[in-house]
Amino acid sequence: MTTQDEKEVIEVGIIGMGDMGKLYAHTLQRAGWKVNVCDRPENYKSLSQELKGSGLNVLKDGHQVSRQSDYIIYSVEAAFIDSVVAQYGPSTKVGAIVAGQTSVKAPEKEAFEKYLADDVHILSCHSMHGPTIDPTDQPLILIQHRAPDEKLRLVERIMSCFKSRYVYLTYDEHDRVTANTQAVTHAAFLSMGTAWKCSNQYPWDSGLYRGGIEMVKINICLRIYSNKWHVYAGLALLNPSAKIQVTQYAQSSTDLFKLMVAEKEEELIKRVFEARKGIFGWEDEEEGEGGGQRRSSNRDASEVIITRRKPILMSDKLLDRFNFAARKAAQLQAANGHGGGAGGEEDHDGEGRREEEKPQPPNSHLSLLAIVDCWHILGIDPYAHLDLAATPIFRVWIGVCEYLFRSPVRLRESIRAALYDHDFRSDDTEFIVAARGWAQAVQFGNFELYQQRFEETSTFFEPRFEEANIVGSEMLKVVAVPSP
Repeated sequence: MTTQDEKEVIEVGIIGMGDMGKLYAHTLQRAGWKVNVCDRPENYKSLSQELKGSGLNVLKDGHQVSRQSDYIIYSVEAAFIDSVVAQYGPSTKVGAIVAGQTSVKAPEKEAFEKYLADDVHILSCHSMHGPTIDPTDQPLILIQHRAPDEKLRLVERIMSCFKSRYVYLTYDEHDRVTANTQAVTHAAFLSMGTAWKCSNQYPWDSGLYRGGIEMVKINICLRIYSNKWHVYAGLALLNPSAKIQVTQYAQSSTDLFKLMVAEKEEELIKRVFEARKGIFGWEDEEEGEGGGQRRSSNRDASEVIITRRKPILMSDKLLDRFNFAARKAAQLQAANGHGGGAGGEEDHDGEGRREEEKPQPPNSHLSLLAIVDCWHILGIDPYAHLDLAATPIFRVWIGVCEYLFRSPVRLRESIRAALYDHDFRSDDTEFIVAARGWAQAVQFGNFELYQQRFEETSTFFEPRFEEANIVGSEMLKVVAVPSP
């Protein structure tokens, strides 16, 4: 049977029409597949009206989708996967393939094994990007848990319309990888945003946060807060590995901050440069060439091969592109009557110099020092997961870490700023409080507390989301293609 023949007889079902559910449904429908969709029963009328003329078959509930679909994807929050599968799983068509598009797979695996009949195949998935990102070349994880190879080949043909890069993992491997690539990254940006909110300042208005690294940090932070809270809560609260890593990130931040406050220069330099060597492989006075090291084994695993990769954010010139994009976004916002924002409204300062030529104030970059320290202490090789299934934001985060740590001169300047320049000390203090607060929210496993913390900060930054997404999209395009 050809793929075209399959499109005539096979029906795909999507249970849950949030942002990712809609992305999947529309992409599959445009590729010629028959797609049945549903959301909560109370949303049936509004969803039918919204999708009228779209080519999607809107059904009342998950029972109807499950009974007539051959490949069923549960696109619901991880916190609710158990109750939703318990409700609709028994209605699954005999011989169908069932998947879940959740960011943490342990609850999904348990629900599928508990509520799906033995004559149903389990072959799950996870697109490692958000609904506004072009899926082309992005990792698409496939988990062949309880299904023959012929069903895997069918799912590959169905999903080929996303033009994504398939990554084959088990359920347990998925949760380890996503924790390593997302949990600490999210914690860092969430802590930054909460710190700025508690300081009651937009970071670009203070005059302290200028330059490429700052523009990356600010705009990715805002991009995260412009999404829905539950996108990050499930991974953080339901993945045991994530709890360990978020806790260590808060501890690394605290330990480094204590050394900063005590002005223990020798100890701080020693700790930071040990982490530099452990993660990137560079000696103390070595100017890092390329990106960090890539570890691999030969065929019989008798030796470890270390090679270098291209840097992800490779130069000041590239970071200046982000500054330029930020200024354009701010000017667009100002022209539309929304005020200035990240990057400022003017291309030149009062002395006629271009913005990127103005001296950048020193910065401790505590958030960056802490994440590399965290990776080092936990023995995490971020490059292994970059090759495997990294999100676009994780690529950006490794990129700015590489940029800071590549130059021993630049890194020592950051350490000296941390020790002796107090301009950022109040912000760093707020950052520590925020990092520990997010770690406690994750340790408690409380969704309501997580939601409250997230939405309080999100509301503070909401007027700046539009421009942040413009700049963030530009950044993610640059780092979207995997390094050779």
